[in-house]
Amino acid sequence: MKRSVVEHAVFGVLGGLVYMGIEVLWRGRSHPTMLLLGGVCFVMIGRLNERQGCAPPLWAQAVAGAAAVTLLELATGLIVNRWLGWNVWDYSDMPLNFMGQICLPYSLAWLLLSAVAARLEDGLHALADRIWIAVWR
Repeated sequence: MKRSVVEHAVFGVLGGLVYMGIEVLWRGRSHPTMLLLGGVCFVMIGRLNERQGCAPPLWAQAVAGAAAVTLLELATGLIVNRWLGWNVWDYSDMPLNFMGQICLPYSLAWLLLSAVAARLEDGLHALADRIWIAVWR
């Protein structure tokens, strides 16, 4: 079934709220910009297997998701932390960090989180399909 812009927007908000929730649980705080970043990441991870034909295996989605999230986190960090000076996060004390904006330990954590996000997003699409079918019967 073709995915709608509205469906992806709703999933983006849900994904952004989950992203913020993870941050609050992990470090005790979050920032409104993380709603947008988390939403974009969640939808992007979900889109990795929405092309027609065969979907990539979950491990490939997790690797691609982790790489993309890391790059989006770098871009966001350079804007909100470096350019705007909001100091939302600083990974300077983390091992193998780049400019204090990304680091290897969190990039590796995104492997697991991307796999979970891919499955969650698939489940949300299945639920949305069932609701859509039930409404239009």
